[in-house]
This record gives sequence, structure tokens and C-alpha cells, in this order.
Amino acid sequence: MNRATEEKSYEQLSPFELKNKLMAMAEKRSEKLMLNAGRGNPNWVATEARHAFFLLGNFAMGEAYRVMSRPGLAGAPSASGSAGRFREFCLIHSETRGAQFLADALKHVTTQMDLNGDEFVGEMVDGILGDHYPTPDRVLVNTEKIVRAYLDVAMCDSRPPEGIMDIFLTEGGTAAMTYIFNTLRENHLVKKGDKIALGTPIFTPYLEIPVLNDYEMVVVDVEQNEDKDWQYTDAELEKLADPDVKAFFLVNPSNPSSVSIAEESLYKIADLVRDKRKDLIILTDDVYGTFVNGFRSLAAIAPKNTILVYSYSKYFGATGWRLGAIGISRDNVMDEMIAALPEDQKKELHERYVTISRDPDSIKLIDRLVADSRTVALNHTAGLSTPQQVMMVLFSLQELLDLESRLYRKEVQDVVRERYNTLYAALGEEPVELTCYAKYYATIDIHKLAVKRHGEEFAKWLKTTHEPIDFVWRLAAEKDVVLMDGGGFDAPEMSVRVSLANLNKADYDKIGHAVSDLLEKYVKEWKAGE
Repeated sequence: MNRATEEKSYEQLSPFELKNKLMAMAEKRSEKLMLNAGRGNPNWVATEARHAFFLLGNFAMGEAYRVMSRPGLAGAPSASGSAGRFREFCLIHSETRGAQFLADALKHVTTQMDLNGDEFVGEMVDGILGDHYPTPDRVLVNTEKIVRAYLDVAMCDSRPPEGIMDIFLTEGGTAAMTYIFNTLRENHLVKKGDKIALGTPIFTPYLEIPVLNDYEMVVVDVEQNEDKDWQYTDAELEKLADPDVKAFFLVNPSNPSSVSIAEESLYKIADLVRDKRKDLIILTDDVYGTFVNGFRSLAAIAPKNTILVYSYSKYFGATGWRLGAIGISRDNVMDEMIAALPEDQKKELHERYVTISRDPDSIKLIDRLVADSRTVALNHTAGLSTPQQVMMVLFSLQELLDLESRLYRKEVQDVVRERYNTLYAALGEEPVELTCYAKYYATIDIHKLAVKRHGEEFAKWLKTTHEPIDFVWRLAAEKDVVLMDGGGFDAPEMSVRVSLANLNKADYDKIGHAVSDLLEKYVKEWKAGE
């Protein structure tokens, strides 16, 4: 099988599956070290919350032994008086990393958030021990208040909308996506054959899920304009005015272009759903929002129509923890749309949820998500594990305690910025500087680079005589560099996505030179064939 034929056989795969083939090719060249800037797993970990987590575990075990101490056994702790014991514990362990953080956390939630100290400490102790089912199943009581406060800062730039956002904690952002797609379908908010709009380019599962036979939706691309700093033009946003478009799914900041939506466009979408498309459902996946200063989500600007998905994975270096959140305003159009369904569909949903509520018709969408996540019948076992919820609380508090200096945010942003600048210096290109640029990924359009450096004729030859994935294929096979195929994200064909999160600064110098060197190799082949 020649290379072009083999490449063509891989082009239908998700770029994440193609990456595995590229890695296997690069690894064969054992005399060199493979550089894998494909998947966006960060190579940093947030330390303060983790130190606190492990020290909190020691306190929790002490609380358990207060109740029962038998060989190999301890008891389920009581919350009564726990705040006082916790303060004393932090004082005794003041020289241990994490103790001051825990003391500051307790002070913050009791004085700034008006939480009851015993109830907060009791919830954290019980949660980290994991000795009870999550109760309430959607999210623990104090945990929800703290996560909501964090999202107000991280997703709303400390300018949250009026009203209350209800939270459902999930096993990462991908679980949140799965639950939302399923519940929207089960509750007749979207159905087979419906049109949905996707803000493209976009994280590939959003491209792949709608066309599965579970959904069979018609996809309308709302395209970012590469020549306008990856923003949506007014003409593209106008596609959302079509009443046949039932939902708009987007990643903001985008993936792979890593740019957040301009505030002007956010308000145009908000005006649209207020005036013309009151029934448009918006799903915004905002995992990279914390890499953009002043970031505001559509959940802050058009809360009534928007379902927010957020994951702690990238910002805090916690992909293995699987920490995600779904946020929905308590006053939302989705609940209104369910209440207005035809009688036969309302009867069907009544029967679906009748075993979990005496008033199944009034169950809110976010609680339907919880039930559906366990196929309704197992609703009593729903919910994110309590140790995961505790970790989420501590990550949230790490940010809430750092609002004045924003030291952690500055450090994380500096890490990706340094790598971005190194990549472009090695590539020999001027880095783009935008206030809305998260810089978690870099998208390099190889065709545009070819035009700029060697003219339209060469770029046309490159495009017409090579498969779209040929560039990433040869980078792996010849340069030991694994990058994502941008075309798999609906980015331009023969573009590449470079993750700026998972390698060290010096590695991006090698990647930039590898991209340039390979492009020059194509030029030699083109000239040799003239």
C-alpha cells in the first residue's frame, strides 16, 4: 500500500485515533525522542489545593478515630464541633504545607460566604472519606455554593447574571457532554432530523456525536473566520436566526484555534435569543476560559438559554481527576419548553420520571440530567464521588483565595505564553497577540504558510498532490513530531494543532523547526518535479 492510499484510509478517523497511528510511526524511530504535542493534557499540577487535600485526609482520619477505633476500623465522623477541632488541627500543623490554606479556606467560607463552619468541615470530612453516597446526588450542599462562587469568578469575570445557577457535578467535561446530549433527546428538546448549529472549528466529539444513529441530526456550521482572528462574522451568527436550528453548541475559547468570542459577538447572540430566538438552546463548553483575562461566558450574558459545561482539568492540571460541572440558570427556557410539550410527550416523560418524584412533570432539566445519568432507575446512586467533589472545592478555593494577586493564574498563563512564543520564534513567524487568545493550543495553517513563503503555485501543488493528513503523517514518520490534524476539528485542511500544554519550552523550539524543515522538503520535491 502506498503512502497516499494508507493516508486516505485513516482520514475518516477522529484526529484522536489518527494520533495513535502517528505515535506508533514516530516511536519506530527509536534513535530519537518522540515529541507528542497532540493531546492537550497539561504537564503541570496545581500544588496548593493538593497539599491541602492530603492534609485534610489526615484530619478526617483523626475525626473517624474519635468515633470508633478498632483493628482496621474507624467510625463515621460527626460534624458537631468539627470546625473548632479543624482550626486547632491547622494550628498544630502550621509548619505543614496545606495547613495555612485550609485555615484560610475555613475563614473565607465562614466570613465571606456565610457558611456554617461545622457543616462545611463536616461535609469535607465525610466527603474525603467517601463513606456515604453523594447526598444530595446532584451536588453536596456547601460544595455547590463554593463551586458556584468559583464559576462566578472564572466564567463571569466576577460579574454573574441575576438569579441562581444550579450545578450538577460530573466525571469531567466529556461526561457532561454525554449527559446533556442524551437528556436533550430524551426530553424532546432535540430529536432525530433536527438542525443544530456548531461553532467550528470545534472539539471533535461535537462533530461526531450529532451524526451518530442515536441522534441523526443535521449539522449547520457557524464558522469562525481565520482571517478575522478566528471570530464569528455577523453573517455566520445570522444562521442562528433560522427557527429550524434548535441548538447551538460551541467551545469558548475555541478548540483548536484557542480564541474566545469577542464581547461584541456575545452580545449579538444574547440579543438574538432575547428578541428573535427565545427557544434557541445554547451549550457552551468553556474549559479554557481561565486562560483569558476578563473572560465572560455566554452563561453570564445569555443565562436563560445557556447550558454551561466547565472542567477543572486543564487549568489545574487535573485531567485524571475527572472533574466537570454543568451549570444551568434556575430560570431557563429549557424548563419552559418541556412544560409546553405536546400532551403525549408530557405523558411519556411523566412515566419516565414517575418513580423518582411525586410530581414528575415539575422536575427541572438539571435534575433530569442527574436521573438520566443513571438511566433513571438508578437515580438513587447518581452523583460524582464525594472525594472528587472535595478536590473540586479545594481547587475552587485556591482561586477564590487568590483573587487579589492572581498569582496562580499568572503563572499558568506565563507557561503557555512562553511555549507559544518559542514555537513561533522557531517557526520564523511573528506570534499573534490577542487579548482573547488563550494560547492553550496553536493552529498552524500549512497551506497559508506555504502561500506566504513560496507562492500560490507551490501551495496549489501541495494541496492537490497530497492527502490532507500528509503533513502530520510525515512529521511523525520523518521528524518524530506528533501533532493533531486540524481538519479533523473542521479547521482548514492540512492545518495542524499544537498543544502548548504538555511539553517543555525547549521542545516547542524543535517542533517549530520541524514544521519549517518539512515544508522546505516539500518545496524541494516540488522543484524537482517541475
